[in-house]
Amino acid sequence: MVNQKISHRPTICYRPIQPSDLEVLERLHADIFPIRYEEEFFQSVVHARDIVSWAAVDRSRPNGHSDELIGFVTARIVLAKETEIGDLLIYDPLKPDQTLVYIMTLGVVETYRNLGIARSLIRQVIKYASSIPTCHAVYLHVISYNIPAIHLYKKMSFKCIRRLQGFYLINGQHYDSFLFVYYVNGGCSPCSPLELLVAAVSYMTSSLKTVAARLRKNEQESPKLPKCKETNFLISMQAKRNLTTECTGYECV
Repeated sequence: MVNQKISHRPTICYRPIQPSDLEVLERLHADIFPIRYEEEFFQSVVHARDIVSWAAVDRSRPNGHSDELIGFVTARIVLAKETEIGDLLIYDPLKPDQTLVYIMTLGVVETYRNLGIARSLIRQVIKYASSIPTCHAVYLHVISYNIPAIHLYKKMSFKCIRRLQGFYLINGQHYDSFLFVYYVNGGCSPCSPLELLVAAVSYMTSSLKTVAARLRKNEQESPKLPKCKETNFLISMQAKRNLTTECTGYECV
């Protein structure tokens, strides 16, 4: 559904952020975020200095604004061993070049929200991270009161794995942050002691159920021998049953 605040049907396209976007990029960050970013950050973004970025533009905007930013995402590659989430990954010390992609900022102009633009920008980052063989996850921080962003990341299968007390300091007040992670290229988190216990109990329960089911099946399929006073007749029946027994298939566990 098209946002009612837009007077035209938007044609959204995505491209890297360019030096010509500097002024608009600075303005959007000031309008969207309560945190102020240094000029060095913006210069690094527009000149791609250790930061990758994507811009969303509306090609159908009139009056020469068809290439002006209406959304953006910035990210950078970091070494897994140097991040605060190193303990949340199954890390191989023999591979010191393992990396992560950290989403730094993500924003969409208010009149263009609820059109799937933020979701598409995040997908660009995930696609980029997945193309790096050494990368095992995309991660980011979300301030605790940003409920729409929290819902968005959960819908996109990001895992909220930690709450950081007083992570942000804004106007002299501390705010908590949620840490979200999206695993790529086979990346995963190590199991906690509780998760190991739950997995062990689940495995044992499943095994016991399987054994019980096999016993019941054997009891049901086992034919009852006819009562006979003659011993040689009983032996004959057993021999005949053994000769006709066949293997009916394989069972995978």
